Amino acid sequence: MEGSPLGSSPEISEIKRILEHMQRDVKRLIEKCNQQQIELLVESSKKDFCNAFKEYMRHDIQDNLEKSMVYPCQMRDECQSRFTDFLEKNASLIGQGEVTPEFIVENQAELLELAEEAPYARCDKCFQEVDTLFQKQVRLMRSLRIYSSPEEKHEDLSCLSEEYLVKNVLDPLSNQQRLQILKSMATQTQTFSNLSELTGLKGGNLLFHLQKLTETDLILQRHERGDYMITEKGYSILMALSELNCVLSSKNQP
Repeated sequence: MEGSPLGSSPEISEIKRILEHMQRDVKRLIEKCNQQQIELLVESSKKDFCNAFKEYMRHDIQDNLEKSMVYPCQMRDECQSRFTDFLEKNASLIGQGEVTPEFIVENQAELLELAEEAPYARCDKCFQEVDTLFQKQVRLMRSLRIYSSPEEKHEDLSCLSEEYLVKNVLDPLSNQQRLQILKSMATQTQTFSNLSELTGLKGGNLLFHLQKLTETDLILQRHERGDYMITEKGYSILMALSELNCVLSSKNQP
């Protein structure tokens, strides 16, 4: 348009708007890819740390039992062998990624049973050392965030915001078709027509559900009339639901 500033034409404004949307989309995609890469690195590092800690604990068990158990004692070798097996079994839980309170309770009960079988009063000194090592292992599991007691889990519940979760997670995903929409975007973007075919919803009905997911930042539309894609928040929630579904399914198996 002759005489018009370059930046004022409708065509240039539309191109600038589309470029801004594209920049935001690329940024979100990069953030999502980086997040997934970080998660893989963290998981790999966690395994390396766990293996290193297990090796450290194996030497720690041997050194402390050797130094602290009663000597002389005719049962020393036998008891040291049983204590070592018990503590190494407990240490092996670190490699599981998550340690349930049931495992710890069972191992505590096993240690008490061993203590009840002790034939001498001086055995208390040895069992006190074993209990110290056992508690040290449990503290290490806590520091690695693979174990928390029921009391600690109860304290964690205090940080849950009922209002936020209901409004931004539970309500938008309480509908089967909205969950279906979110799931379909886990690996690829979706057009309005694809989602209509997938869900069986048409026009305003589908738009209502898409707006519900968009308003709660679970999905976004790349630009006006463009494809829909999952957000980082939506992907994280979907993965959490997948893990929960696996846990519930395993518990329901005969």
